[in-house]
Amino acid sequence: MAHELVYSGKTKDVFALENGNYLLKFKDDCTGKDGVFDPGENSVGLTIEGVGDVNLRMSIYFFEKINAAGIKTHYVSADLDNTTMEVLPAKVFGEGLEVICRHKAVGSFYRRYKQYVEEGADLPAYVETTFKNDELGDPLVTKDGLVVLGVMTAEQYDQLKDMTQKITQIVADDLKEKGLVLYDIKFEFGYDANGDVILIDEIASGNMRVYKDGEYIDPMTLSELFFA
Repeated sequence: MAHELVYSGKTKDVFALENGNYLLKFKDDCTGKDGVFDPGENSVGLTIEGVGDVNLRMSIYFFEKINAAGIKTHYVSADLDNTTMEVLPAKVFGEGLEVICRHKAVGSFYRRYKQYVEEGADLPAYVETTFKNDELGDPLVTKDGLVVLGVMTAEQYDQLKDMTQKITQIVADDLKEKGLVLYDIKFEFGYDANGDVILIDEIASGNMRVYKDGEYIDPMTLSELFFA
């Protein structure tokens, strides 16, 4: 099958397939700064051997669970030998939107609002959206902003928020069975030809903050614990 490179991203390359779907090739590059991994960073900071493989494994695991729960995703199939995942075509919202669901007040949420909240305080599956824009540091955008700017309809936002909270609970429940606590997680969504919102990209340890016994677990350690 012919593979035409259509996009080279920070952690994945995207190829067009002859059947109309796309192929994601997972790389060993991670976002970070000064050689330290940070899921919130906008640039590739380090390369960790095998990280593409573990990110794909975790993505397969959760996409299959989410599909089984009747929530739409772009996942079709995967090939672990080649570190690739076949996905359905989807358009991104605007020039790309990240959706964060927070169960605990940490990271940028805490930095923004620390005069109002204690670090690590419980949050009720709080959802926030940011535009993917490295130059502007991924600015926050509200539901009203997304609608006013023509990025999505109010109905699409409501669908996206509901899906985000359900998917986050699936991930959190799974981690809880392993003695792990999900603090927050980042997703990307797109929409299909019918305008329906679908989960895209990946669900990997680098997109979530997870703690065990009150201690933060770095993504590679999390992947090892997850598949132990």
